[in-house]
Amino acid sequence: MVVSNSLFRCRQFSRRQILMLIRFVVTGILLNFSLKSVSAEQPLSRIAFGSCAKQTKPQPIWKSIVKQKPDIFLFIGDNIYGDTRDMRKLKTTWDKLGTDAGYQSLKNTCPILATWDDHDYGENDAGAEYPKKRESQQLFLDFFDEPADSVRRQTDGIYAASIHGPPGKRVQIILLDTRFFRSPLKLRSDKTELGEGRRGPYMADDDPQKTLLGETQWQWLENQLKQPAELRIIASSIQIISNKHGWEKWGNFPLERDRLFQLIKKTGTKGVVFISGDRHSAEVSCLKNQVDYPLYDVTSSSLNQPNKWNNELNPHRLGNKYFDENFGMILIDWSEDDPTLRMQIRNLHGEVIIQVRTRLSKLQRAKSEF
Repeated sequence: MVVSNSLFRCRQFSRRQILMLIRFVVTGILLNFSLKSVSAEQPLSRIAFGSCAKQTKPQPIWKSIVKQKPDIFLFIGDNIYGDTRDMRKLKTTWDKLGTDAGYQSLKNTCPILATWDDHDYGENDAGAEYPKKRESQQLFLDFFDEPADSVRRQTDGIYAASIHGPPGKRVQIILLDTRFFRSPLKLRSDKTELGEGRRGPYMADDDPQKTLLGETQWQWLENQLKQPAELRIIASSIQIISNKHGWEKWGNFPLERDRLFQLIKKTGTKGVVFISGDRHSAEVSCLKNQVDYPLYDVTSSSLNQPNKWNNELNPHRLGNKYFDENFGMILIDWSEDDPTLRMQIRNLHGEVIIQVRTRLSKLQRAKSEF
C-alpha cells in the first residue's frame, strides 16, 4: 500500500498512467472476481469455447455444451449481433441473450469468460474508429458481471488474463482485444473469382504505424507471457494462423502477426494454444518454424449460424473445415505424466467432428512430428 499511495502523490503521472501501472501490478489475477466457483488449486481439464451467437435465432447448442460439463466456457466474440451506435439498442440485444434458457443453464454450470469481436463491439469490421467503444465496453462488462470497481472498467479495452490450477497443472487464459485499438483495414486492390479460395475484401497492410492490439496491450501481453503456467490458451476473436483469405485476420497486419510470434519466442513462452472464432466455420490450423514447437489455432464458429460450403485456401489447415453449428473443446488429461491435450470441434449434438491430439511436452520443445 505504501507504493500505491506514493504513486498517487506523484504529480508527474497522469491518471491513465497510474491506472495502467495498477493493471500491470494485478496482472494474472484480473479475472479472479468472476472465477469464485473455480478453486485456484483445481486444474482446468475441460475448457469449452465458441463464438458467433445470433440472439434472434434459436440457440439449442447450449444444451450440448452443458452436457459436456465444462470447467469453464470462453465466449470469444460476436457473442451477440448488436451493430448499432445506439447504446439502448445494444443493451436490449445483450438482454435478449441473457434471457435465453440455454445460456442461463450454462451460467449455472460453469464460469464464463469473454472477449468481443466486431458485432458485439458495435459495428461490422470496426476498430479504433468506432465512436461508442467506451460506452459499449461498459455494457459488455455489465453483461458479464464485472464489478463496478474493477480495473477492467477503468482502462481502455477489455483484454484480461487469469491463471487456474496448482503448480504443474496451471492453465493461463489470455483474452485479447482485437477491436478497441485496431487501425483501419486495407481494402484489397486485386479481384478474385469464386472458387479460387481467396474471397474477402481485405489485404495485408505492411504500414509499421498500424496496430492490431495497441502498444499498451502489447506491453501487457509481454508481461502475461512471463507468468508461470504449463498451458496457455490465447483467445483472439479473429484467426491468427490462417492468412490466405481476404476476411478479417491477423494476416491483415503482418507486422503485428510476426510480432506475436517473436514475442512468444523472445519470452521463451511454452504451451501456447490459440483459439479463435469469427469465420462461421471451424477448423484447426498448425504453424511450424515460428517458435520451437508447433503453434495451433483452433477456430470455432458459429454457435447457431450454419454456413454453406466454400473453398478457402489455408495451407496450415489440419483436416477439413466444418460449416454447421459447432463449439470447441480443449481437454487436458492431467492424470498422465505427460498430459494428453485434445483440441476438438464438436457439432450441434456434442459429437466430435474434428480432433487434433498431442502431448503437453510437444508444446515445450521442437518436434518434427505432432
